Amino acid sequence: MHFSESLVIAIRSLRSARLRTTLTALGVVVGVAAVIFLVALGNGMRDGFNKSYGSLNTAIVISKANASSPGANPSRSLTEDDSAALADKSLAPDIDSVTPLRNGVAVTRYRDRNFRGNISGTTPGFLLVRNRKMAAGSMFTDQDNKDRLKVAVIGPKVLKYLFDGDVRRAIGADVFIGRLGMKVIGVTEPGGDDQDAFVLVPINSSRGLFAGSNWLNGIGVMAPSVAQVPKAIDQINRILDQRHDISDPGFRDYTTSALLIQINEINKYLKLINWVTLVVGGLTLVIGTLGVANIMLVTVNNRTQEIGIRKAIGARRSAIRGQFMIESVVLAGLGGLVGTVLGVGLVLAGAKVIPHFWPELGAPGVSIYIVLGVFAVSLGIGLIAGSYPAMRAARLHPIEALRY
Repeated sequence: MHFSESLVIAIRSLRSARLRTTLTALGVVVGVAAVIFLVALGNGMRDGFNKSYGSLNTAIVISKANASSPGANPSRSLTEDDSAALADKSLAPDIDSVTPLRNGVAVTRYRDRNFRGNISGTTPGFLLVRNRKMAAGSMFTDQDNKDRLKVAVIGPKVLKYLFDGDVRRAIGADVFIGRLGMKVIGVTEPGGDDQDAFVLVPINSSRGLFAGSNWLNGIGVMAPSVAQVPKAIDQINRILDQRHDISDPGFRDYTTSALLIQINEINKYLKLINWVTLVVGGLTLVIGTLGVANIMLVTVNNRTQEIGIRKAIGARRSAIRGQFMIESVVLAGLGGLVGTVLGVGLVLAGAKVIPHFWPELGAPGVSIYIVLGVFAVSLGIGLIAGSYPAMRAARLHPIEALRY
């Protein structure tokens, strides 16, 4: 029997039991669609995270360590002079930018409203080091810092409490931070954490808020590339060890933390989530495989007499086996085709809906190779699920089959 004849017989057999065929194929449909969508969702989560925080791959945060250990030199604070030394290209060629940070707490007043929160003296590089973006207005510039302009950028919580969330009222408004008058020139986007309650001012202007202090709470450093992060850390340690008279690395009065390490750890968890979702989708395909195998066994039992007749007139075992294998593959293939279309449809719909309601997740995306691969798996399901029923049908003795 030719392949085309076997294919026609298989289609007629499946059409004769449409409800059974539909219910069986449904398991494959759900499995294939689930795998495609879950893989796309995992890819979207990974891409969304890397888009939001990928710039921090080259960020290094320097902060003051805890109290010095016994026998060590007295702990020194980080200073603006330390920040200037790190920014010296002749000393640190693998450091791209340096952002000093001086924090304090003060009351910000606008008319009859007060808000007590963090006041941060810094430079424009703060947005990059802290992965922040402007929602309205603009960040102060390096020239504003040099000119000691009395300008401020506020966070979302300050905007809410002082200006009822009205950006237009906030931009250009005059506020008092302590006794120092400032003009609001920008508002940052929400950061999704408790760090939204802050006011940013140029670090040179912040001296008026902190009694002319030269100390810093921390220093943010950006390396030019991920590959240069280790070299940048070595240069930071060398410069600060020399400036703080540190001879033993175990007695350092500062700590350096490369955010690349933390981001890589988070990416590991995202990959684990991807694998878990893939396993869940794979389990649905296993269930679909069992469903196809079960129905093919039922089909063999129902067509025992047909098998006996075909064998009695000379049909070979290979022909009988091939017939039922083709039926199994066609059944699983139809389910895989519908599941593929459904899965791709869900991905396209998710790419429009998810960024609108949950922008931090990222738009789901899947490559054509994954789609084709999953469809190929559905065909493989047909081969696996149909193997045993097909062999069982081929082994039937014609006389016993006719007596059935």
